[in-house]
Amino acid sequence: MSNWAPFIGLPLWAWLFVIPTAAVVLCGIFRSQAKTILQPLWRLLDKVYFVGGIISALFLIMILLIIIVQMITRWSGIAFQGSTEFAGYAMAAASFFALAHALTRGAHIRVSILLNMNKFTSFWLDAVAMVIAAVTATYFARFAIKTNFVSKMIGDRTQGQDMVPEWVITFFGMFKTSPTNWPAMWSSTGGDWVYTPVWLPQLPMSIGTILLAIALWDHLSRLVVNGETEIKGEAVE
Repeated sequence: MSNWAPFIGLPLWAWLFVIPTAAVVLCGIFRSQAKTILQPLWRLLDKVYFVGGIISALFLIMILLIIIVQMITRWSGIAFQGSTEFAGYAMAAASFFALAHALTRGAHIRVSILLNMNKFTSFWLDAVAMVIAAVTATYFARFAIKTNFVSKMIGDRTQGQDMVPEWVITFFGMFKTSPTNWPAMWSSTGGDWVYTPVWLPQLPMSIGTILLAIALWDHLSRLVVNGETEIKGEAVE
């Protein structure tokens, strides 16, 4: 991560790994104070994860709609170009947006045979596993974001037949530039359809991995504060 310039006097790796780890250690030392301070944040983050799950469900519905439109166009003899690509983008978006929500609901695979030995073993195994997962997810999120910037920088476009209106690209491009540039962006936007820039379907990957990394650091802090994990699988009869 040395290719990123230092931010406010600290390199990126310090912000992504050292500071969160130090914050978790402090939570473990000052449990009661940390619980009082973090509980409102925990409730807010739970809502954010839930919204991610809703967005994931909407993308699954989008896949269903694409399939229905494909059937109608096939019966009507009308070409629906790019439908396969759009379905793939929706599937990827559904997968990544669901990561954090699935984690909080215990839907990720967890080998619990050793976790059931005793409370002490369960705590430390959970803590070690969650630290490794949080660091890995943070590293993944960092490079997912970098992938977006690289795709935008080189002007990478889809190799398929999918095309989107130019205003869609302008709309999402607004979030990565200053509001002072928005009038110029919209004035230069036409009504043409263009091949999908690769950074556009990559956005859900970046957002989903960021949410997953936040969720892992979040639940690691809950683990050290409460003494037990809040990630519990839903019982299935």
